[in-house]
Amino acid sequence: MSEITVDELKQERLKQILPTGRGVWIPIDHGASDWPVVGLGDVGTLVANLTSNRGADAIVSQRGPLSSHLEDVNDSWRGGWVLHLSISTRHGGKRSGNKILAGDVANVVISALERGAVAVSVQVNLGDKYEGEMLQALASVADECHLLGVPLLGMMYPRGKNLNIMDGDVTGGIAHAARVGWELGCDVVKVPWTGSIESFQEVTSSVPIPVLVSGGAKEEDFKGVVRMVRAAMAAGAGGVCMGRQIFSDDDPATRVAEIVEVVHGIPWDADGRFKFDSDDAEKMEDLYESFRDRLSKFDN
Repeated sequence: MSEITVDELKQERLKQILPTGRGVWIPIDHGASDWPVVGLGDVGTLVANLTSNRGADAIVSQRGPLSSHLEDVNDSWRGGWVLHLSISTRHGGKRSGNKILAGDVANVVISALERGAVAVSVQVNLGDKYEGEMLQALASVADECHLLGVPLLGMMYPRGKNLNIMDGDVTGGIAHAARVGWELGCDVVKVPWTGSIESFQEVTSSVPIPVLVSGGAKEEDFKGVVRMVRAAMAAGAGGVCMGRQIFSDDDPATRVAEIVEVVHGIPWDADGRFKFDSDDAEKMEDLYESFRDRLSKFDN
């Protein structure tokens, strides 16, 4: 029997955290950059909530929460942990936008596996004064991931003072951010929402890898968050990598379930409408009925 190749190993790990080719990933690494953070006080309970029922497909965290709460996941959970390798804090002054690699590139990826992660992530802030250092770190980690068969998430944000948007770029640099992540070896990228289906299609069409949409600052109206995710999926997104909208809510388990429903459950067409029209539904009545109740939750 032949041994599994490194590429096959990476694909197996990707399937664990992108089970349908799409995924719901919940980052909880915010406590390293800021504190206090609403919702991250009791990480053990949060992890249990995020992995209840089907739960999220991945939890993205720094080393401490992974090591301390690896055993707090629900026994039936089939997702995996993604170890975030980038760090800066609000106290970094002019360098606070420089997400440095937290550790030696020769050790961080293998260390992530030893701690129980199935993937790693690195953040790059395009336009920051120290963009070059972040890009170098991303590329170096990508090389290690390639050797070890470990999926790499690039958290790509166009947000620095030196950001230079090209004429005609309706995405405000977001498509370029996604493209840079893929060009340097990422298997998945996380980017902000562009504001419309049409502009986000420019992002998803710029790369041949899954694009996860971030959640941004906490919204009081979760229905608006659901509508945004629905629109992103209609534009070809591969899912979400969304933290504060979930863990800062009073009921994170329910919020995860709602997002999972959009990402994995109900299929939307390019206009954000349910894919099966009335004629189709008559030919597949059972399928239509199975979606009817869930569909009503996402009415505008």
